[in-house]
Amino acid sequence: TLRKPISQSSMADWASKNLNMHTQGIFRRRLSIANMLSWNGGSIKKPMLITSDRAIKKEACEMFKLVQSYMGDRQSRLDRNHVALVTVTKCWSVQGLRDELYIQLIRQTTDNMCYRSLAWGWELMAISLAFFSPSPKFQSYLEGYIYRHLDSDENIAQRIKELVDLKNKKNSKSRKKRKQNTEDEGLPISTYAKYCYRKLQKVAITGGKKGLRKPTVEEITHARNAIVTPSLFGSSLEEIMLRQQDMYPGNKLPWVQTQLSQQVLALGGEQTEGIFRIPGDIDEVNALKLQVDQWRIPSSLSDPNIPASLLKLWYRELEEPVIPQQFYKECISNYENPDAAVAVVQLLPELNRLVLCYLIHFLQIFAQPSNVGRTKMDVNNLAMVMAPNCLRCQSDDPRVIFENTRKEMSFLRMLIVHLDTSFIKGLV
Repeated sequence: TLRKPISQSSMADWASKNLNMHTQGIFRRRLSIANMLSWNGGSIKKPMLITSDRAIKKEACEMFKLVQSYMGDRQSRLDRNHVALVTVTKCWSVQGLRDELYIQLIRQTTDNMCYRSLAWGWELMAISLAFFSPSPKFQSYLEGYIYRHLDSDENIAQRIKELVDLKNKKNSKSRKKRKQNTEDEGLPISTYAKYCYRKLQKVAITGGKKGLRKPTVEEITHARNAIVTPSLFGSSLEEIMLRQQDMYPGNKLPWVQTQLSQQVLALGGEQTEGIFRIPGDIDEVNALKLQVDQWRIPSSLSDPNIPASLLKLWYRELEEPVIPQQFYKECISNYENPDAAVAVVQLLPELNRLVLCYLIHFLQIFAQPSNVGRTKMDVNNLAMVMAPNCLRCQSDDPRVIFENTRKEMSFLRMLIVHLDTSFIKGLV
């Protein structure tokens, strides 16, 4: 369910306090907020947002040209993939540029008369959200802007027509040019907006791309493809199963879950000290994630901590946790009762039950005394590292979160010790 973001009056108030008002003409007249936040075909001489950082002031003006290049409003020697790469890398590396990029994209996708340019502006926003979030103070403004476009396709088409008609009255253009401006190209804007809205909620929590390696062209392409083709990470279990229907029609479990689990075991994970507790190299994990999303498992893996870290990430990023939210209360109420804990599992939807039972069966391998001696990860440690990936507390109260964390761990421990998962052997 979408929570209603800030009102338009609040957004206008935010803009009046944070926009770096521009001037135009020989008399240096100040532009109105409406003009500041409408598509501009020229350059800008100072940032859109107020800043005292000299480096940001210079970079912001250059970045505006990159945004125009990506949207097809300015010629560039680079192809669009590399324009996106340069733009995203600047903002990923320099936190102070992130809000500036998002406000520039808001400007260039407002009252834009060319549908193709408009769609590409939204596409760049979607790509950017795969790498970094806006600052907390700007998030509500961006959220409000995206929210207004969730069901706006008819309004956008009408608005483009009005703007084109107005421009044609002012100065007559060729018929060919008019047709190009109003011609629909690409996806509906609401498709981009819905994707951006979901992505913004997630990136605000996860913080975007981590590690030391800069973004790559492959990651840019992957981020663009994810707009239409949902990733295996961050989607719902149902979406993931639907997506693998063509490649693995007979599979009862998500391919990504079984493959990563088998990789951990194939690389000797059950004999590796600190498995699931010690994180794999984040850049290596990111690289593996990219490959897994293309249905590939590289043969060059050697460290079991890398697939183990990615497996944890897959569970953690599921749109809805393995144990759906409506069962959360029952789980933490039965954290000391083995029979009641096992009974909760039987109540889960079939797909969730199978995915959870596969996970528990997998953890039971590591909980065997012969393996614990090597991994130093007993049933309590396994429950501690895995519980947050299976259950999500919705409370904002730190005391409730702290108390429930203990109960979540205890509930998962009950399942590792008492749940019969023998039926899962050989299931894929």
